[in-house]
Amino acid sequence: MTRDPRVEAALSHWAPRFVIQGVPLTDFQEVTAGIERWEQWCAAWSQRADVHRELGEQAETEGHLLTAGEHYTRAGLCYHFAKFLFVNDPEQMRVAHQAAVRCRTAALPYVRPPGQRVEIPFEGTVLAGNLRLPDAAHRPPLLLMAPGLDSTKEEMHGMESLFLDRGIATLAFDGPGQGEAEYDLPIRGDYEVPVSAIVDWAEQRDDIDGDRIAMWGVSLGGYYAPRAAAFEKRLKACIALAGPYHWADEWDNLPSLTREAFRVRSRSTDEDEARDKAATLSLKDVAEHITCPLLVIFGKQDRLIGYRAAERLAAEASGPTTLWMIEDGNHGATNRAYRFRPQSADWLADTLTSS
Repeated sequence: MTRDPRVEAALSHWAPRFVIQGVPLTDFQEVTAGIERWEQWCAAWSQRADVHRELGEQAETEGHLLTAGEHYTRAGLCYHFAKFLFVNDPEQMRVAHQAAVRCRTAALPYVRPPGQRVEIPFEGTVLAGNLRLPDAAHRPPLLLMAPGLDSTKEEMHGMESLFLDRGIATLAFDGPGQGEAEYDLPIRGDYEVPVSAIVDWAEQRDDIDGDRIAMWGVSLGGYYAPRAAAFEKRLKACIALAGPYHWADEWDNLPSLTREAFRVRSRSTDEDEARDKAATLSLKDVAEHITCPLLVIFGKQDRLIGYRAAERLAAEASGPTTLWMIEDGNHGATNRAYRFRPQSADWLADTLTSS
């Protein structure tokens, strides 16, 4: 059997990410074993997601609500990974995406601590987010969590829990070109604009501390977070995980699926236009304006983004900056998550406590 090279790439590189985010390893092995062509990807993962969704519905009917929340969360992950780069079939992708949103939303009242869906007005539409507050906390600090090019808020449950366990509220949200917003708002380099709208919204709430808001981002979100921190001075700390410094510098090394997803989500008509738009996602003459505490985390064996992007960001930021280079880490260092995930949550808790 000769597999589609896009599927081969998935088998070679994606397992650590899927598993650390909460997809059972056996699911990854069984689902991908039956896929020969990329065009089969979305349907295959949606079928496995259906299994977890049905288990959630059964548990909910039986009154086992914690179990229902776990199953719904897992179903949302599988639907998410069904759609995450499937821009070749927008209709099929959107059906899977809507299922992912429904499942994660259904899970929120039942997970611990529980969460709620929120919608933040922005430029004639809304930015959807999942807000969770730590147990027994009075006006806790808030972490804004920005996904990347192919991730969405439905992928963030595991990371949310790390910060929640340390007394920090989380808001995982879909920004322009991401998740629910990708259908109305294209990718934009000036990510500080939507972040400022979210900070405005957060400051009006009485259940979080509007004076202690931080930002976290992964992959392309690892560009969005420091970009926002450079201009939105109400952010008190920033964590940048696996982000580019100048997106166009990485363009030629990106897998075809990633380039095509960027083209679609940036509303570019062809790859040349997409490359030009990629150049607008840059920290050149921007990083120097970051004055809040900054933690930069990077896997040195990243196949998508060169590690010198992290070194340059850390070198140019003007505030207190820490660089954690995971020597044998892949993209997002998902293969070595134990080396930085809990430690980054500790770093943020310490930073916000001392601020």
